[in-house]
Amino acid sequence: MPPSTDLSFQPLSDEFAQDPYRFYTALRQKEGLTYYEPFDIWLASRFEDVSRIVLDESMVRSMEHMATAEEIATQKRAGNWHDMPHHSRFVQFSLLDSDGDVHDRLRKQVFKLFTPVMVGKLRSDIQSYVDSLFDGLSGRQEIDFIEDLAAHVPGHIIGRVLGVPDEDCPQLRVWSENIVQFFDIDRSDERKELAERNTTEFYHYLQKLKARREAEPQDDLMTLMIEAERQGQMNHDEFFSTAMLILMAGHGSTIDVLGSGLHALLRFPDQMERLRREPELMKTAVQEMFRFESPLPFFHRYCTQEVEFGGRTFAKGTKFGVLYGSANRDPDQFPSADSFDVARTPNWHIAFGRGPHFCLGNHLARLDMDIIFSTLLKRYASIELADPEPVYKRGLSVRGPKSLKIALRTA
Repeated sequence: MPPSTDLSFQPLSDEFAQDPYRFYTALRQKEGLTYYEPFDIWLASRFEDVSRIVLDESMVRSMEHMATAEEIATQKRAGNWHDMPHHSRFVQFSLLDSDGDVHDRLRKQVFKLFTPVMVGKLRSDIQSYVDSLFDGLSGRQEIDFIEDLAAHVPGHIIGRVLGVPDEDCPQLRVWSENIVQFFDIDRSDERKELAERNTTEFYHYLQKLKARREAEPQDDLMTLMIEAERQGQMNHDEFFSTAMLILMAGHGSTIDVLGSGLHALLRFPDQMERLRREPELMKTAVQEMFRFESPLPFFHRYCTQEVEFGGRTFAKGTKFGVLYGSANRDPDQFPSADSFDVARTPNWHIAFGRGPHFCLGNHLARLDMDIIFSTLLKRYASIELADPEPVYKRGLSVRGPKSLKIALRTA
């Protein structure tokens, strides 16, 4: 018999965008995994099941080693991933969507600049930049936290790491958002054309930047990657794919969790006041922001061998959807899971993933947030929502408010 589909699960609906957690609760209460027909995927919603999948070495991101080129091409056509020459070369293949030796080789080339020690060296630069943004808002009693502040920091900082001039960073956000949007469930031809066009523009920009770095090496990641390519550690397409991934990963998800993190503090004012009284809790508060509203709530894996879940056997090649957003609200793992607690300890959330694909930029994202929220609470004695409840983005793969208008009173 064909697998049953839960028709009540509607991840493209406005209701899901505003509150996905009641949908996640319903999924967790079902036995085993849930089949979602539009994606031909089995959804794992409980923390235990999600953890098992992402830690299992037989679960992979790519079908490359399990299907023929013809089968992969057929799957791409079925998902409208085909006829995207630059998107296929530089986005559909990446460090994120590779496995085994290829993944390890590429990750090794960039990992050295994302260690806690190396990221810690950026603190003074990030603080100076954040201070300049706040100075520019001086005298304003109302701002859009997303557009006026949050959107300017992550891409600017990751751009500096890679070697992108400051004045080019705003354009990187546009390209990144227009490329990443095609990873969600809605893959219309219009969204497809937007993703391919922006990938092409991004590629041409990075070609010019690379040429400048080859002529004048700098102390940045672009220069390190050029040397890695010369030594045969990455090829032409891997070079640009990795550069794009780093810049795209440094934009949207951190902007989203900055917005949802502040919204959580506004929804739980007692926790904001506690954070003011005990600023030493900021690190645990940031981790709680990632748990409470995971900015990347959905990823996938394929099983490379037959596997059993909840009494059901799944064939090799089955696609699984891991719902980080649901797992991080699982009451079996987190007491009072739907409450926001800036002092939550332990907090072994899964927002950064687990296993070989654990988020490379997690230290940088957390440092950005630590500095921004610490500065915000020091500068303003009162922070309140200026509009009714913010509208959240639609989709299964993203979680964050479109805007967040707040009223401010200086300290």
